[in-house]
Amino acid sequence: MKTLIKRIIMLIIGLFLLIQLWIFLSLCWWKYVAVDTTMFMRINQWQYPDAQIKHEWRDYDQISDQFKRAVIAGEDGKFIHHHGFDIDGMTAALERNQKDGEIVAGGSTISQQLAKNLFLYNERSFTRKGQEAIATWMMEMLWSKQRILETYMNSVELGEHIYGVEAASLHYFHKSSAKLTRDQAIFLAALLPNPKYYQDHPNDPKFKFRKRFIAKYIRYSQIPE
Repeated sequence: MKTLIKRIIMLIIGLFLLIQLWIFLSLCWWKYVAVDTTMFMRINQWQYPDAQIKHEWRDYDQISDQFKRAVIAGEDGKFIHHHGFDIDGMTAALERNQKDGEIVAGGSTISQQLAKNLFLYNERSFTRKGQEAIATWMMEMLWSKQRILETYMNSVELGEHIYGVEAASLHYFHKSSAKLTRDQAIFLAALLPNPKYYQDHPNDPKFKFRKRFIAKYIRYSQIPE
């Protein structure tokens, strides 16, 4: 029995290390190569095999600075300054969740969200959060802030089967993401973190609040150069 337990433990440890190696090698590859698919996209395709995934990669300088600033204002105001984790934001989110008696705020940084999109799944658990933290740490060690933001903007979900700012810009405004206006950039950034719902409910009070919030703070956003 003890031998069996030891084998199971060794198997779990081996699987864990293999997953970390896969993430590490993927990050090394994607440091220089455009990300053509993410775990979220794969899950979407598995769930809806007949759906057409809309996704087009654009380099950092081909995306409107207005969208870069809007995303940072709405998702991670301290993006330039932290190393993957915003402790103050996480603490504030925890206090808000405890006050409301439910999970209403996540406190995840852009780096954490990207790690989840690339490698994980959209389910709250300690196991997933732990793996997300490891992937985020590796990403921050290997990638520049510009590369993290570039990949995030190109992979984030912005509607039903819509991934990345270029596909979203073409879908909603019939123009390239390089030509997004300030208001259009705010609209797209405000879709996060519930894009499929807000896509169909543009008059939702929470969506309108997010647009006002981003419009107020977009001028203070610092973007990687």
